[in-house]
Amino acid sequence: MTRLGILTSGGDCPGINAVIRGAVLKGAISYGYEFAGFRDGWRGVLECDFIPLDRPAVRGLSRLGGTILGTSRTNPMNDGGIEAVRESLQFAGVDGLVAIGGEGTLAAAQEFSHAGIRVVGVPKTIDNDLDATDVSFGFDTAVQTATEAIDRLRTTGESHHRCMIAEVMGRNAGWIALHAGMASGAHAILIPEHRVSTRQVARWVESAHHRGRAPLVVVAEAFVPEGREAPYSPRGLDTFGRPRLGGIGLLLEHELQELTGIETRATVLGHIQRGGAPTAFDRVLATRMGMKAVASAAEGRWGTMVSLRGTSIVNVGLGAALGRLKTVPEDRYREAAVLFG
Repeated sequence: MTRLGILTSGGDCPGINAVIRGAVLKGAISYGYEFAGFRDGWRGVLECDFIPLDRPAVRGLSRLGGTILGTSRTNPMNDGGIEAVRESLQFAGVDGLVAIGGEGTLAAAQEFSHAGIRVVGVPKTIDNDLDATDVSFGFDTAVQTATEAIDRLRTTGESHHRCMIAEVMGRNAGWIALHAGMASGAHAILIPEHRVSTRQVARWVESAHHRGRAPLVVVAEAFVPEGREAPYSPRGLDTFGRPRLGGIGLLLEHELQELTGIETRATVLGHIQRGGAPTAFDRVLATRMGMKAVASAAEGRWGTMVSLRGTSIVNVGLGAALGRLKTVPEDRYREAAVLFG
């Protein structure tokens, strides 16, 4: 009997459990497959730490946030490499692997695929920055969560006549900031794709304040103001060598208050955006992606990942997720910028 392994790697994301459920149900009902769920991402594969996944194990998962398998930022290429993964999969009796993860996970999956290990990828990033899919699950939930939080910040800002800054996630792209900022009526949206000076942000803040409004600024964590060389990352690097971002909102809080004289408060939303139940849109998208991943395995489409194109779930090469990032185009930023100040 065919047995597929499933792992979830990188940052957690609303909708991962729905992917797992969709994959297991599709495999069990349509193909009679068995499943092994590796704990904590690539660490579980390297250490052959897995649990059986059957229909009772995934009951009711689509509405739950997080991942029942756990996750980690283990880089398998640094911690054993191709042969260690191959041996572990053979020991577990796994014929192929469904890897649910972002750019780092899919890059590792591509290396394993080139070495002959059977892998199908499922793209996962709340930042919505993978170019190979129109939308990635978790993004809609992150935007909804951020918008609700920003709405709450706005009411307290209006009560105290303060400028409020909301820092949201966005390592390489400002999609969450753009959508949540537009939805909440922000007076300035700051994203990594478009540099502006702190003085320009201060002018937008002052313009809103002079009209009797409580200024609202939404900033992506990777935003780089003019005059700085790189994103603000005081916490060093992660296991994949990427800067650990966070804190640009607090930096702007000090600078904007100095420039405008308006009392300013910053809130870093951080992991609040990752947690909680996925929206209906994300539950449906994630379920469809999980089902398509198993169908792809059954059809021998190894070395591919599933992708949303329009309303269809299709297969693209793993390399398509790694070629370039999907960033906010200039026309989308200019569209929003009409509303600033």
